[in-house]
Amino acid sequence: MQKKVTYLFDPLCGWCYGASPAIHHLMALGNLDVTLAPTGLFVGGGRVISSAFAEYAWSNDQRIAHMTGQPFSEAYQHNVLGNLGAPFDSAFSTLALTAVKLTNPQREFEALIALQKARYVSGLETSHLEVVVSVLQDMGLTTAAQKLATLDDELQALNSARFHAAQQLMGFHSLQGVPALVAHGETGDRLVPSRLLFEAPTELVSFFN
Repeated sequence: MQKKVTYLFDPLCGWCYGASPAIHHLMALGNLDVTLAPTGLFVGGGRVISSAFAEYAWSNDQRIAHMTGQPFSEAYQHNVLGNLGAPFDSAFSTLALTAVKLTNPQREFEALIALQKARYVSGLETSHLEVVVSVLQDMGLTTAAQKLATLDDELQALNSARFHAAQQLMGFHSLQGVPALVAHGETGDRLVPSRLLFEAPTELVSFFN
């Protein structure tokens, strides 16, 4: 029987990008049922890229790169963080993942990786709908891309339900941020220590043994 795990994240969270190799490693084991749970942390709110935010983000990004080896390119620094006044909103990226969940669920994590790479490596502005639709199209996820482009009712209803479930889980465990992993078992839930998402994969795997 597979052990169940919930991964709480936001597509625009740099630390979640840093944790992606660890999540990928867990999913590749085959004995864990990992559910992606977007929290809506950076959805809405009217946030925009400011010079102060860009400086803070780039400083954090360098820490993440040092700890995890995940790349943050010059294209990202110039085209995304350097685009002052641009929105900082994960709404469309999150809707894209829900669209994949509806149409091709086994590729949802792959879509998350593609969106993260589009932003942090290719320097594309994934707060814009047309950019996110293009990422899905490039992956061959044409049905998901179509759902996202039209923002249909089914997509928006499921997206809201996922937010609600993720936020409830965060509240139950008094979690203030992401990334976070919750392991579910017959005796209840266990929070995976967040440091394990950024250290050697063997330590993370041992947590589930």
